[in-house]
Amino acid sequence: MFTTPLLVLAGLSAGIVAWAVAAYNKLVRSRNMAEEGWSGIEVQLKRRSDLVPNLLETVKGYMRHEKEVLDGVTKLRSQAGAAKNPADKMKAESAFGLGLGRLIAVAENYPDLKANTNFLQLQKELEEIEDQLQMARRYYNGTVRNLNTAIEVFPQSAIAKKFNFMKKEYFEIEDAKEREVPEVKFS
Repeated sequence: MFTTPLLVLAGLSAGIVAWAVAAYNKLVRSRNMAEEGWSGIEVQLKRRSDLVPNLLETVKGYMRHEKEVLDGVTKLRSQAGAAKNPADKMKAESAFGLGLGRLIAVAENYPDLKANTNFLQLQKELEEIEDQLQMARRYYNGTVRNLNTAIEVFPQSAIAKKFNFMKKEYFEIEDAKEREVPEVKFS
């Protein structure tokens, strides 16, 4: 028969193994959710990128004197599409978003363009995509927070280190101007 100390030791060992499995599974779940969150961002970025050629084609006829803005948006779109890792993609997409903002701002100077139904529809779609992108970024950042916390807390950090779980970067606004609170003036 087993002695009491052996039973205690076996029970303790089983408890440690059960905890290690649960900790590992939590880390895997957190990592998968962060990857799902990043995938959601990529879907919205692709939708935005696919919309831009139609937007540019509509705008070209009206904005013949704004070639620099149009070329800049095209170049930024290409750079964003070519970015491979999340950090580079975040930086490139942030610049691309600013370029689109400049395009829309310049379009305000063209009353005929602002009245064009195709442009208005494309602008509305772009706004919807930006809203979806903002929600995807928030979801991603929340899952990254959960993953990073799970990786850092003790004693779970020992499991994370053993199985090479790595912290992920948040999707942050790169441009300081984008972070500023807009100033509202009523004349």
